[in-house]
Order: sequence, then C-alpha cells, then structure tokens
Amino acid sequence: MRISLFLIVFISLYSGLHYYLYLKAIGALALDASGKAALGAFFVLMVLTPILVRLAEHNGLDPLARLLGFGGYSWMGFAFLFFSLALIFDLYRLIIWLSSFWFDLSALIISPRTRFFLPGIAALVIAVFGFFSAQNVRLETLTIATEKLPAQVNRLRLAFISDVHLGLMVSQERLARILAVVNQASPDMLISLGDLVDGQLNHVEDSMELLAKQDFPMGKYAILGNHEYFVGLSHSMALIRQAGFTLLRDEITSVAGGLILVGVDDPVGRRLELASPLDEASLLMPLPRDQFILLLKHQPYVNDKSRGLFDLQISGHTHGGQIFPFYLLTRLFFTYARGLSDLGGASSVYVSRGSGTWGPPIRFLTPPEVTVIDLVRPKP
Repeated sequence: MRISLFLIVFISLYSGLHYYLYLKAIGALALDASGKAALGAFFVLMVLTPILVRLAEHNGLDPLARLLGFGGYSWMGFAFLFFSLALIFDLYRLIIWLSSFWFDLSALIISPRTRFFLPGIAALVIAVFGFFSAQNVRLETLTIATEKLPAQVNRLRLAFISDVHLGLMVSQERLARILAVVNQASPDMLISLGDLVDGQLNHVEDSMELLAKQDFPMGKYAILGNHEYFVGLSHSMALIRQAGFTLLRDEITSVAGGLILVGVDDPVGRRLELASPLDEASLLMPLPRDQFILLLKHQPYVNDKSRGLFDLQISGHTHGGQIFPFYLLTRLFFTYARGLSDLGGASSVYVSRGSGTWGPPIRFLTPPEVTVIDLVRPKP
C-alpha cells in the first residue's frame, strides 16, 4: 500500500513536471496539431517509462529494459535540470513584469524561444557532464583521533560504500571501479551502508561474485537499506551474504582493534512490518564507553536519546542530493544530508554521498564517493 502511494505521488509530480515542459515547448516552437500530439505522446511515454522498465525486467525482457532504462532515466535527469533552470528564467520574467508597472523594461524582456532553448542547452550540457561525473568515484578520507584504541593498535582504516544500487543501471563494470577505489586505500575492513542492490536481483549475480572475491583483514559488514526491502528482503539478504558480508540487523559485534559495530535495520522495514521494533537507545546503553562505538544506519536520522551513546554514526541514503539543486530538497527532510556534523555529547554523524546512482545515471556537484575513515591514536 505504501509503495503504491509512493508510485501515485511520484507519477503525479512527474506528470506535472512534464506538463510544465509541454507548455514551455509549445510556447517556443511553431507546432501544428500533429506536432503537439506527437510531443504529448512522447512526454506520456517518458512519464510511464519507470513503470515500463520494471515490467520489462519482470518479464525477462532485459535488452528492452536496459534501453528504456538508460533512455528514460537519462531523460529524467535532463527534465529535472531543465525544470530547475527554466524556473530561474520564469522568476526573471516575473520580476520584469512586476517592475514594468513603474519602469519601462521592454528591452529586458526575453522571448519564449530564448526561455526554452537556453535552459534546454544548459540542461543538456550539465546532463552530459553529470553522466561522466557519476562514473568518477572519489575517495573521501576522514581521520578521527581517539583514545579508545587498544595500546597495540595505532590505526584502524575502515572503508564504506553506500547506495551502490546494483542492478539494471549500475553494472558490474561500475562496481569494479568502486572497488578499485576501495582497494587503493588498503582498508582493514569494508562496510556497506545499505541499498547495495536494486531492481530485478537476477541482474546482480556477477556483481556479488566480484564482491565475494574481495578480502579484507577485519572482514566485511553490511546493513540493510530501504531498497533491499523494496526489491525483496529474503533474496537481498541471501545475495549480500553470498558476497561475503556479515549482515547486522539490529545487532552488535565487537571486532579486533577495540571497535564495536552496531548495525540497525532501515526504518522502511519496520513500516512494512518486515523488521522488529527497535529501541535504539536501549540497544546502545549497555555498551562499554571505553571502546569506539560505530553506529551504522542507512538513513541519516539521529535519535536524540542516543546522543552520547555512540562515537560516530555513519549513514547514506541521501546521495548528497545526486543532482544539484535536488540537494536543497533533501535538506527539507534530513537535518544531516551529507558530510560530517558534530552532534554534541562526544557523538558525530557522517553522511556519505553514496557510491552509485539511483534513477538518472547522472551526478551534478555531488560526485560519488568511497568513504575511508582512519581511527588513530592521538599524538602525544
């Protein structure tokens, strides 16, 4: 029911965006009735493409699904960029119109064709740049000095991947690039922060085999994201474990080097009644405070009752907005949308921009990342 409601809301908003694009296009182009009908049919197809992709995947029509997916999701990114840029021109037009009651600003009026083509060309350039930006995974490093490491340990290096979204749009080839960045850092441990898989799970078997070959001295750990629930919990869990990850579901584990990992399920699982209720503070309360406590949560919500009961929470989910200015919208829902923030009470939160993409294969001003955190002993 909730997923259906999400689909209804998404289709409604996406349809509204395309109606805006349609009005812009017919205002700028000299189209006859057949041209307007063809343009309208194309926009209807683009609105329905996400559904058609899932249907094609479900029926085993992989070539068609990939064609529709790449075309439809690339268009989605372009359409959002065009919409954002065109709104700026509309705001300019409104300012000119309001000012015209007092001043003659006719020389500053921009024609409908210019208001259509300028944001269209800019959106296309940004989309192309964003496509290549999405392939260029960056290594983000963070060093935390802590006295909670054992005397014999001078440094623990932890690597985190998040929101890879392996499936139709993110292939084994992209995963190989992500893992190349991971291995470049030579971490002691690899942790997946959720949304490792997406879409039809029969597309990710080869990727799981590639992950299974990755070996790290202190092992591999993972938590669930919302998409693991959406695409099928049991199969997702089996694939994650097949890839060699120890899955933490509202569980605590101590690892060598004086580190405590606390992995909690995504709240979507509780809303779908596929995960047990959780009192996060009660889970954290008994833990020894002389060891470094790392709280793993897919969505970057901070439980006020948990502040001071952990050292660092690390999360993903937001993609850092993925395509600016979508980041401004993520800030409406998440207080902590990307980067490191001090929570007070000796607790901090770090939100990863994510390693892959969801929907449009585009990133703009929010490049994908592999996060490496070094826990080191303080300098004397």
